[in-house]
Amino acid sequence: MPMQIRQLGPGFVGDVSGLDLTRPLPLEDIAAIHAGMDTYAVLIFHGQNFTDEQQLAFTQSLGPLEVAIGTSLRGEHRLASPHFADVSNIDKDGRVFKRDDRRWQFAIGNRLWHSDSSFKPIPAKYSLLHARALPSRGGNTEFADMRQAWDAFDQETKDICEPLICEHSQLFSRAKLGFTEFTPEERERFKPVLQRLVRRHPGSGRKSIYLSSHAGKIVGWPEPEAKAFLMDLTEKATQREFTYSHKWQVGDLVMWDNRATMHRARPFPVDDSTMDQAA
Repeated sequence: MPMQIRQLGPGFVGDVSGLDLTRPLPLEDIAAIHAGMDTYAVLIFHGQNFTDEQQLAFTQSLGPLEVAIGTSLRGEHRLASPHFADVSNIDKDGRVFKRDDRRWQFAIGNRLWHSDSSFKPIPAKYSLLHARALPSRGGNTEFADMRQAWDAFDQETKDICEPLICEHSQLFSRAKLGFTEFTPEERERFKPVLQRLVRRHPGSGRKSIYLSSHAGKIVGWPEPEAKAFLMDLTEKATQREFTYSHKWQVGDLVMWDNRATMHRARPFPVDDSTMDQAA
């Protein structure tokens, strides 16, 4: 059965059928996935019951992978590969984090609208999230299309945004939640990087606004004015007409283009265990 995509969201998000990602894919299917990402920015594949090795092999077929170690406060990496990002709420011994655990408090930052790895000099292209186990309720992932948001901005706003360069750091996103206690080593590890506020997608040719909770300063602007401006842009860019909420099923693989979208996790019961893997 050839790959087929059915649009789910308002102008973006595609539900994919016809592919078994646990098996090696021919080059034409890989090309079709990239083309689908250029169009929909978010693709959903149901019933993908990966082993760790199969998930890693599929992800590697899409291009080079970044190392996911060192981007959180988890300490020991408990997953099979340094290319897997552990976004669960359980520790290396399988125990659910307590509410006052600073590793969990840091991870709550994933509930803010963000673009993955915007705090790195070379940000992430795609992210892939696979559901292994789910909470009893809640835990949806929401996506916002930054291409449509850019298109909807008035010309004056676009003219202001075009030349701007922002500083991105997890220090900024966590400070929004009142998490400000970092060691000197952590502050050095999370030191800000520079990113353009407006980018043109190399695949689709469309412009988008590159927003993220990690963006905390604008080069050359007073900090209060910069924060207020970025908050206003984020509010405009995440209106309902630009967003989609994914309700997870076990076996779902969702991949998204960080150059064209923002996303955020939604809350779930604190005592429930989740085991999601991102690559």
